[in-house]
Order: sequence, then structure tokens, then C-alpha cells
Amino acid sequence: MTNLLVYNESGLDVFSLNETSDLDPEFSESVKIVIMLLISLLIIVTVFGNILVVIAFIVDKSLRTQSNFFLLNLAICDFIIGAFVTPLYVLYLLTGKWMLGKNICKLWLIADYTMCSASAFNIALISYDRFLSVTKAVLYRSSQNNHSQTVLKMASVWITSFLLYGPAILFWETVFGEKDMAESVCMAAFYDAWFFHLGTSTFDFILPLISISFFNLSIYWNINKRSRKKKQQLAPPPSAVIENQAKPYIISTTLALSPDQMISLPLRKRVKKALRQCFQTKDHLQMDHVSNTYNIQVIKLSRDKKVAKSLAILVCIFAICWSPYTFLISIRTACHGYCIPYYWYDITVWILYLNSAINPVLYPLCHKRFRKAFAMIFHLKK
Repeated sequence: MTNLLVYNESGLDVFSLNETSDLDPEFSESVKIVIMLLISLLIIVTVFGNILVVIAFIVDKSLRTQSNFFLLNLAICDFIIGAFVTPLYVLYLLTGKWMLGKNICKLWLIADYTMCSASAFNIALISYDRFLSVTKAVLYRSSQNNHSQTVLKMASVWITSFLLYGPAILFWETVFGEKDMAESVCMAAFYDAWFFHLGTSTFDFILPLISISFFNLSIYWNINKRSRKKKQQLAPPPSAVIENQAKPYIISTTLALSPDQMISLPLRKRVKKALRQCFQTKDHLQMDHVSNTYNIQVIKLSRDKKVAKSLAILVCIFAICWSPYTFLISIRTACHGYCIPYYWYDITVWILYLNSAINPVLYPLCHKRFRKAFAMIFHLKK
């Protein structure tokens, strides 16, 4: 989420931007080469990884579930960051001047702020979806075929992200007055509005992080509760349960066999044998039913544990990549840039962009279906 700063020789923010001011890069040629190599690698991984996710959805129809569509939504955000936002930021950072005009500047700022916010909202949406699948499985299954609801949720992420920053980028100067900013500088007009940064940080990081934490803790608590319950209920093996539930069957008769009836004794034996087999079959069916129920419960619990694990990894990476930037930008705005060296800002921005490169790597590591889809793609290429 770029808010590139202007610094004087002491490294402090210069908020009075005149027509001749620009961003003088302070990198040596060797440092520039290293930065370009590292950032080029980051861009390639981000773009290629997220394109691979999109292709996986085209190739493998089994991936087209509600929860995976939310991952696709996140992949689209990350792709735009890697293909459009990051390259322009690199150009601006290394040259120290914006050379593409004000219109492209506003488009770049809108894309940057919107995509980064959409990533945070997508993580929250994915967490909510996983929360429903684990804690309210019946309700979740009933909504799987409601594609209009899925599309509405995906669209709401984009709309909310744009409304959070887009109008401010477009109309801030119209409402609050023009900024004395050079043509070679591209930054949002609210760069020094601490109240705006505080409000937007609350909506695009703090609230998503709180909701994500709540959903993950709820999933963890639900799985632990079910695990303890299964251990208590299914401690004895299924065979022992059947033995305890089995009831003897007694066949009584008051008939006395006459000599003539003795002739049909083998027939009676066959009837008794058939009855015993019937009762044994009933016992086996009961045992199979208990065993199948046990297996289904174990499979569901194992699946939910995998869901919780993959979500926890995704969320932890999100928190690690987002926290430094949000924390720094809040402090920088409050103290007007006089308390934090400028290079820390660039570091936290690149850590934030790094999240877009890591996400597509996490999908195959945490989801078996994605691994199969990726293997299918590479097989087709061969």
C-alpha cells in the first residue's frame, strides 16, 4: 500500500512539495542492480504463481467450490499487485521521479490501495468460510450450490476496498483543497492526514485481524471439543459396543413332537439354523453401521483439522506481512515522519508486497486438490 515519501538530506519528511522537488534516489549502481534482481524475482514469483492458480481453476473442475473461489479472488488481487502495482513502484523508487503523468498516478494509487485492502478482506472472507464449514457444517453444505451468494461475497470485497480509498484518492483535493505537489511526485493527497490513516487502518487491518482471530479461535475450540467428545464416546471398540448392546433371542414352544413329526426333524434344524444366521446377520449389520459412523466422524474431524491448519498458516503469514506496515504508517503519520528513518518504510512496503508472492505457494502446500491441479498443468505442458 504505497504512500511514497519525500525526504530531505536528513531523512525527514518534507511536506512542502514545490514544482522543482523530486525524489532523489540515494542508491549506488551496485545496490540498484541487487534491488532490481531481488524485486524482479519477487514479481516473477508473484505473477507466475497467481496465474498458475487461475489456470488450475480452468483445468480442474473439482476446484470450483465456494471456498476455493474465495482463494481465486485473493489470487486475482495478488496478480494485479505483482503485474501492475509492484513494477511501477520499483520504477518510481529507483528513479526518484514519477514520469507517467497524473492520470496514471491516480490509477496506480487506486490499484495499490484497493488491491492491498482487498487482500485483507479476502483473508477475512476465507476465514469466515472455513469457520462455517467447521462449526456449522449443515448450514454450510446447504449454501454450497448458491452461486449467486458466492459471487455477491466476492464482489463485496472489491466494492468495499475501492470505497475505502478510491473516492479519497480521486476527490480529496477537491474537498480539502489543492496540494502544492510537483508533477514528478505521485502520492495520495491524504498522506499527512493522520485521522484518515487511523480510520482506514482500523477497517483494512485491525477489524479484519480481530475477525480472523475470532474465526480461528472458534475453529480451534470446536475441533478440540469434538476431539474430546469422540475420545469419550468411542473409547471402547465397536465390537465391544455391539456385544454390550446384543440381546439373546429365545425361541420357546409348547408343542410335543409325535413319532410322525420326528420325521421332519431335519427340517426344523434347518429352520433353527436359518434363524441363527438371520440374527448373526443383524448383529453384523449393527456392527458395520457403528463402524461406518465411527469412520465418517474420524474423516470429518481429520478434514476439519487440515482446514484449520491451512487457514492458520495463511492467516499467520498475513499478520506477519501486514503488521509492520500498519504499525509504522500509524506512527509516522502521528509524528510527521520525524521519528522513523525512511528506509524502514520501504522495507515494510516490500514485506507487504511479499505476501502476494507467498500466498500461491501456500495453496499447494496446504491443499491436496491444488497439488493435483498443478501437477496436471505441468503434465499437460510436457
